Amino acid sequence: MENNAPGALLSSLTAFDPDLHENQYLVYFITEKEIANTSMSMLFSINPENGNLYALKTFDYEIEKEFLFHIEARDSGSPPLSSNVTVHVIIVDQNDNAPVIVSPWRAHGSVVEEKIPRSTDKGSLVAKVIALDTDSVLNSRITYQFLQVTDATLFSLDQYNGEIRIMRMFSSRDSRHQRLVVVAKDNGEPALSATVTIKLSTVETAVKAYSDMTEVPLEYDIFSDLNLYLVVGLGSVSFLLLITILVTIVIKNSVISDRNSTIGDNTLVSNDAYWYSLFLAETRKGKLVVRQPVPKGSRYIVSSIPRSTGLTDTSDSAASTLQV
Repeated sequence: MENNAPGALLSSLTAFDPDLHENQYLVYFITEKEIANTSMSMLFSINPENGNLYALKTFDYEIEKEFLFHIEARDSGSPPLSSNVTVHVIIVDQNDNAPVIVSPWRAHGSVVEEKIPRSTDKGSLVAKVIALDTDSVLNSRITYQFLQVTDATLFSLDQYNGEIRIMRMFSSRDSRHQRLVVVAKDNGEPALSATVTIKLSTVETAVKAYSDMTEVPLEYDIFSDLNLYLVVGLGSVSFLLLITILVTIVIKNSVISDRNSTIGDNTLVSNDAYWYSLFLAETRKGKLVVRQPVPKGSRYIVSSIPRSTGLTDTSDSAASTLQV
């Protein structure tokens, strides 16, 4: 068993030799062997005369669980004869480690304080106690119990996983402060334990309490109201810009077309500069331009005549053109 005293007797080995006299005298010794850079002669010792095996140090099950080595018995004959046996030393665990509370965490000797909504539903998880024990599997089994509780009808404790849940809804008669003392006990003999004190305070407003650790996926609203307004506004501005460009192009083409259009049979002109521009434009097209004054006024009637008309007309038109 672990935690043995140094020099404790572990076992005794006995060998028999049927020879007589000096040939039957036996000597016992440990065959040299190293485990984890440690010689067996530093861990165990054997009496060479009677075969008693001793431990030279205190063993800890959590560090060293077993050892395997050989012991040889040799007679005193000449030549000496010997025989060996394999020794398997198993360290037995002792319940020497008490449970340690790891959740809810608190400083040594302090009280854990938690807040829960007073409207918490029946069956909701309000706290969970977790304890660890470094002993072997059998000794390290933990069970949980209420050592003290303000109202035994209000809370339940799972003895195997340490979950504390509400058994019923809070009423107006229930105290706003609940004190719970939970003891975590191992399965050793004698049993060792650890305790934790939890002070639960109920509040009217919803606060963050213990949950069942359920993760809710986040939802991202890509088309929010603001994004929708921005998209509509951008589309409207783009549409108005396109309409403006199209109208500008149409007006520009219309002005150019008017400037390049052919003069009708009779066009009323009141400006000499405009008359001159029309004259040049029609002449380039191979036409004759005739200007006739309007009675009682400073305006003119301008006519355009193709050159394909008769020679007389052409001469007259030319004469009229030259008079300008």
